[in-house]
Amino acid sequence: MGVPGPAPAMSRDEVDRALGRLGAEHEAIESSLLALQDHAGRRLLEGAELTGVTKDRWATAERQITVLWAHFEAYTAALEAARELRARRRWLSPDDLTTLTEMLRGAGVTVSGGSAAGTPGRLSERLSLEALVDRMNGLYARALDVIVSADSVWTALPARIDLLAAELRRTRSLAHSVGVRPGEHPSGDDLEDITDELGRLRAEVLTDPLAFWVPATDASAAPGGGHPDTGRYDRAARALEDVRREIEAVLAVRQDAERRLMQVRDLLSRADRTLTEARQARGEVLAKIAASEVPAVSGPSAALHEQLATAAEYRRRAQWHLLSPLLESLEERAEEELLRARESLTAVTAPLAVRAELRGRLDAYKAKVARHGLAEDLLLIERYDIARRMLWSAPCDLRAAEQAVLRYQQAAAEALAAGRTDREGES
Repeated sequence: MGVPGPAPAMSRDEVDRALGRLGAEHEAIESSLLALQDHAGRRLLEGAELTGVTKDRWATAERQITVLWAHFEAYTAALEAARELRARRRWLSPDDLTTLTEMLRGAGVTVSGGSAAGTPGRLSERLSLEALVDRMNGLYARALDVIVSADSVWTALPARIDLLAAELRRTRSLAHSVGVRPGEHPSGDDLEDITDELGRLRAEVLTDPLAFWVPATDASAAPGGGHPDTGRYDRAARALEDVRREIEAVLAVRQDAERRLMQVRDLLSRADRTLTEARQARGEVLAKIAASEVPAVSGPSAALHEQLATAAEYRRRAQWHLLSPLLESLEERAEEELLRARESLTAVTAPLAVRAELRGRLDAYKAKVARHGLAEDLLLIERYDIARRMLWSAPCDLRAAEQAVLRYQQAAAEALAAGRTDREGES
């Protein structure tokens, strides 16, 4: 296979169109370079004391910008030389067209090599104007990506950190006013940790912004595509919100402590009275009900009364951070204590309730028998008297009394059934 010969020479119209296109590209590149030179993010990077990944990437970007300007100067010189040759005469000779074709399409521009230009190990190389434009576009995109990414982080995070720090100072002042201090309350320790974290975070963002940048995963994304990593900031903000709610709870205790303490005292007092009533009822049940298991009744909770006294002392000393958790616990346990007392009273008085139910049932059947004209039935009178003596005697044997009531009910049912049969027979 033979070696291909040189490309055919361009026509005059093709030369003019190529010069027009390259001139437009030259203007666009120049505008972009000047905008890059004046970019606020670049000025910040040049004036900052950088560390970490930002320091390394900015050093590379600075070298790329230097190479970019050198390439642009070479591009400008080559374009001007082609323009001068074209401007010499209106009608171009074949030799002129051949020369212009080589200048506009051939690899006739010599530029320096190097790692910043993407050609490690080469001191210089020759490129066509089109290839040189592609090279400059790549250098520009990489440098701009560093500048825009760093600027985006600096625009987003420090201001938010400062706002959160201001909220932190207000919360610390409020916490101090209610006795929430480091070493004395967990929330005080949390505030110290958040303060330290925000200080570290702000310093790191200012010196190494690219460490807080998440690049876009789309390969076609424009320079600076991505978003700031706000993970550490968000965690600090959530932690401060948790502490703020805790402080507000302590404040609520300070503002409402007396009312809540009175409610706890009232609950415990009602529980104590209910337990006293249960103990009295137990004595009555033991005296009036025989052969019945009556549960024991405990006394008032000494621990709760001691904690109530401690809570009152915390309030007197304005130790709101200590009062808050104790008061919440007391409110819950006082409710439980009252419920326990009521359940104890119900369990103790259950035999009396059973006796009352049996008495009511006996009298109800007696009234029913009387309405049907069987009040003088001797068997019913006898069984009623037996059941009544059992139920109105002390101590009352509930099991025997219940059987007596059942026997009376059975006799009453039989008598009522017999009466209905006689009436049907007469009719």
